[in-house]
Amino acid sequence: MRMCEYADEQKCLIQETTKNDKRQTINLSMATTLKERQKAPAFTGKDQNGNNVSLADLKGQKVVLYFYPEDDTPTCTVQACNLRDNHALLKQHGFTVIGISPDDEAKHQKFREKYSLPFTLVADPQHKIIEKYGVWGEKNLYGRKYMGLHRTTFVINEDGVIQKIFLKPRNKAHAEEIVKAVG
Repeated sequence: MRMCEYADEQKCLIQETTKNDKRQTINLSMATTLKERQKAPAFTGKDQNGNNVSLADLKGQKVVLYFYPEDDTPTCTVQACNLRDNHALLKQHGFTVIGISPDDEAKHQKFREKYSLPFTLVADPQHKIIEKYGVWGEKNLYGRKYMGLHRTTFVINEDGVIQKIFLKPRNKAHAEEIVKAVG
């Protein structure tokens, strides 16, 4: 069971019921300060093949820009495969999907090939794009604090404006929630 209470715009308290029904608390400090209806930050990065990918090159297209922590990890794979399995639905609604993580180009290429991902993955090992979008920050998992990427999706319209921000995407149904919210 998942409940989310927003104390303010930057904090989200999530309580999850564990197997033995004891409550565990995860406190996430949401790093992004970007807002819906704001111009999306410009970026250029290298895709899994070493080609430049730029938001400017996507002007006139609706973009699903999803940030995820790491290639080939369980939750990231579930999210990527949901977007893969529903890629035709997203394309039907005019969306171009771009994934960004701190992984390098070679790791992206392996991940993309292993799961037959039909969309571009942008490498950001120096966190330049990640920091522009404000999705890197402190995480607190069961009392252990560490820095990491907050899984976040930005839906950007044809004019380069953020139409919707998903701070906690539903990984198993992410494509469906995107289409329902802005399709």
